[in-house]
Amino acid sequence: MKSIRILCLVFSLATLLAPAAQAQFAVFDASNFGEAVQEFGQLEQMYTTAVETRDQIVSAYNLAYQMSQMPPDMAMRYASQFSSWTDLAAPDVYGNTAAWINALNLGGQTQALAAYTSSVLQAQPYPASALAMQDANTQSVIQNQVATSELAQGTTTSTLSTLGTIRSNSEALAQKLANLESDTYSTDPTQQSEMAVLGKINTATLLQIHSQQDTNQILAASVQQQLVAQKQQIDAQNRAINEAIYFQQNFPNTMQQITGGVSDSIHSISLSPTGH
Repeated sequence: MKSIRILCLVFSLATLLAPAAQAQFAVFDASNFGEAVQEFGQLEQMYTTAVETRDQIVSAYNLAYQMSQMPPDMAMRYASQFSSWTDLAAPDVYGNTAAWINALNLGGQTQALAAYTSSVLQAQPYPASALAMQDANTQSVIQNQVATSELAQGTTTSTLSTLGTIRSNSEALAQKLANLESDTYSTDPTQQSEMAVLGKINTATLLQIHSQQDTNQILAASVQQQLVAQKQQIDAQNRAINEAIYFQQNFPNTMQQITGGVSDSIHSISLSPTGH
């Protein structure tokens, strides 16, 4: 009896719920549900990608931050002191060395010319009338020696100007090197960024190029001085050759004049009354 009652209750409930169940299954769309599941999967993948990208960005930032930190003892471990140009000084008893020292300290063609004029013995111009009285060979020697003196003056004043300019600019160059060294060993993160480091590398390269230019100018000045010295040697050698050629060409006439003069002297002595 009890079983019959339970069965009737279940049948009654099924009868009541049947319309609601029928209405629910009537509005369900399987395609929309599939699209929703697919979109959910895409959103999940996008979230996973975003999390991975965030982790990569954080790692890159941490690495950049770590690389921007300069060890605090770098300057103590690696900074070095180097010698620098200093101003020259010399006694000036007779007032003829100050201009030379000034040219070497400051540079400039005007200062160099003043230094040469006051400190170097000046060659006096050869009088034109006296030069015209000389033979062609002597005139050539005189003109050659004057040319050597003028070339020596030009190369000497150029060297003084170059060395003085380099020495004068050395203080500014030393300050730039000090600034570069300070920024290189700085613990300021802004000085250790990628662009800051590349800028300092470029600056160091430019300073090295300018220093090499100064070195090349000094070497060029030294070569100029050597050329003048070589010219003097060539002049001396050529004068010796010319004198030897002149001697060979004029030796017979000279000896003939000498022997002729001696013969005439002997003959005149023999004809004189005292000679009998």
